[in-house]
Amino acid sequence: MAKSNSPLDLGVKPIGNLLRQYAIPAIVAMTASSLYNMVDSIFIGHGVGPLAISGLALTFPFMNLSAAFGAMVGVGASTLISVRLGQKDYKTAQYIFGNAVSLNIILGILFSVIALVFLEPILYFFGASDATLPYAKEYMYIILIGNIITHAYLGLNAILRSVGHPRMAMNATIATVISNAILDPIFIFGLDMGIQGAAIATILAQFLSLLWQLSVFNKPKELVHFQKGIYHLSKKIVKETLGIGMSPFLMNSCACIVVILINRGLGTYGGDLAIGAYGIANRIAFLFIMVVMGLNQGMQPIAGYNFGAQNYDRVLKVLRYTLIGGTTVTTCGFLIGEFFPELCVRMFTSDPDLISRSVDGMRLMLMVFPFVGAQMVTTNFFQSIGQAHKSIFLSLTRQLLFLIPLLIILPPLWGVKGVWLAMPISDAISCVVAGTLLTVQYKKFKKLA
Repeated sequence: MAKSNSPLDLGVKPIGNLLRQYAIPAIVAMTASSLYNMVDSIFIGHGVGPLAISGLALTFPFMNLSAAFGAMVGVGASTLISVRLGQKDYKTAQYIFGNAVSLNIILGILFSVIALVFLEPILYFFGASDATLPYAKEYMYIILIGNIITHAYLGLNAILRSVGHPRMAMNATIATVISNAILDPIFIFGLDMGIQGAAIATILAQFLSLLWQLSVFNKPKELVHFQKGIYHLSKKIVKETLGIGMSPFLMNSCACIVVILINRGLGTYGGDLAIGAYGIANRIAFLFIMVVMGLNQGMQPIAGYNFGAQNYDRVLKVLRYTLIGGTTVTTCGFLIGEFFPELCVRMFTSDPDLISRSVDGMRLMLMVFPFVGAQMVTTNFFQSIGQAHKSIFLSLTRQLLFLIPLLIILPPLWGVKGVWLAMPISDAISCVVAGTLLTVQYKKFKKLA
């Protein structure tokens, strides 16, 4: 690895160069990750059918909940490691890494066991019908069996970025996408395994990348690496890791509740294909959201390191650059979603009814999308500098305080349209709240700088 990627350079190199150096690989990785999910949807939509798309959409809450536990450990540990490296506390960074490995294994196994035992009733609760349950059940059964692989893969990728290897993290994600794209048609069409084949391809692709990650962290020359004596859980480290990771955990947990309400509302007022329409629109919007998440991941080690080193002027500069980038990305998503929605939807299905429902829904869902990027950056910024309480508050305001009540109130009044409109309305309100908190924090850092 080139010296320019050393974590020690985070405190001295120009912020613009650093953000490009860390964000571009993360953006590529997150975009690839989004494409990874889209590939499954595209092959399932054309290879299995429109009801299978609806069945796949029913698994989103499971995915969000699994991601919630993974992010709680991965984001919390990687943020702590970045701060400790900024403080030159390499020994503690090593113990944080070991505790993160143990936590990922424990949580991954527990989540799988509990979810598998209650899989069918959970899917019915998520909005499944007798027509879509078989598809959702077949897919999630395989995904849950391989959940520990997913947790380990995502967790180690987050840590790779925090220890100065953003390109390695990018390469791991790209390798997973390519593997999945190759394996999907083999299992879905070649072996005639349908939606279950897509799930097998997903887990197998992650496993191949995980093997490479394990080889990287097995090298003693790495700042953090596998070694004896670091895996015993420390109460202090676990508390700090989960405390910082609580923001993305709550964000993903609330997203789980939100998707359940969306699916149930759409199923009640529009039927199974309305759920499939949301599945398609959400995949497209998620592509742009993942790009912003890549920007945030590039910002995280830079902001965390310089906050730990008390370089507040550099903290503010990386914040400004990331805000501009995030807003630009979601504005592009808004323009594409409003003016070229049918072109995007046809990638997933040729069913005319599903296409029409998806286009109408996506236009409503993305009405205030340009402002979502800034809200996401703000939430991640507070998390990156260890102010977990503010990050948690912002996560909760958008989903728990605004979106969930709107999903309960609007659908009985406006039916399917009420479900779609709840999303942009909550986005608009939460952006105002985030902007207010960020303005106050920005002024504090200005004085310190």
